[in-house]
Amino acid sequence: MEKKNIDWANIGFGYMPTDYRFVANYKDGAWDEGALTTDATITLSECAGVLQYAQTCFEGMKAYTTEDGHIVVFRPDLNASRMADSCRRLEMPVFPEDKFVEAIEKVVAANEAFVPPFGSGATLYIRPYMFGSDAVIGVKPASEYQFRVFTTPVGPYFKEGAKPITIRVSDYDRAAPHGTGNIKAGLNYAMSLYPIMEAHRQGFDENMYLDPATRTKVEETGGANFIFVTKDGKVVTPKSDSILPSITRRSLVYVAKEYLGLEVEEREVLFDEVKDFAECGLCGTAAVISPVGKIYDHGNEICFPSGMEKMGPVIQKLYDTLTGIQMGHIEAPEGWIKVIK
Repeated sequence: MEKKNIDWANIGFGYMPTDYRFVANYKDGAWDEGALTTDATITLSECAGVLQYAQTCFEGMKAYTTEDGHIVVFRPDLNASRMADSCRRLEMPVFPEDKFVEAIEKVVAANEAFVPPFGSGATLYIRPYMFGSDAVIGVKPASEYQFRVFTTPVGPYFKEGAKPITIRVSDYDRAAPHGTGNIKAGLNYAMSLYPIMEAHRQGFDENMYLDPATRTKVEETGGANFIFVTKDGKVVTPKSDSILPSITRRSLVYVAKEYLGLEVEEREVLFDEVKDFAECGLCGTAAVISPVGKIYDHGNEICFPSGMEKMGPVIQKLYDTLTGIQMGHIEAPEGWIKVIK
């Protein structure tokens, strides 16, 4: 299929409608078969559950063109599983995980012309989401839901390379103890909007959130997990019940152990330890790993010398290996790469 006439190198990281999206509806206790549609609009009751009580969750992943010309999606089964966990926590019906992966395949295949070519630095971002669609005025779960998947081509997250970012320790909490921090609920992101805009107004790129119970342990940012590297090359990632289980982080942990032979610790990380790490990065779907150069803590600065001008050596190896797997340069573990027929 001929590609769309798009300036792939300069499209930025934003929304561009594509030709098709997938829609399925839940009613009377069951999901319908769902179908592709060209209609990008949604019509809802003014009293829809999603509008009144924020009953919604979502996922995010990407489709890539590999060097040999295949279109692939990275570990969509894990996104399906994570959305199922989100739905259960929000009293929403689980969209079957196998049907989830099938929907991803259908949408990407239907929008093949929008999948950026290999070497462009761009990808096709995929957004599955679900919301309560019928009228709910009492505080209770909706009885009808809609599951949708849309795609949009996006440019490289960093147009000029992965420049180190500066973050601040936030005075706000991202999630409550025993709350919804470990699921991908829209309400979590609504809570993070004011702190992230406040951080931007103060000249910072992101927030570091500490644990909401004691505010002594590192959690995550508004949309990414932390990865630290010790001075002797050990990879450390924070562990907490209120951290979203990042698929990128889990993949990087595997890569560190099995491909690079590094020692990895997934454990509670005290904020007091951060100053002693050699490297720091944020990991997620959008950029894979963003190097952190500096953390600002109420007048005190923690700098990571190896990350002030570029990625540190260990984080660079992790980035190169995982992106090599995604792009087909490096053989992937079984089941990681879903080829779109």
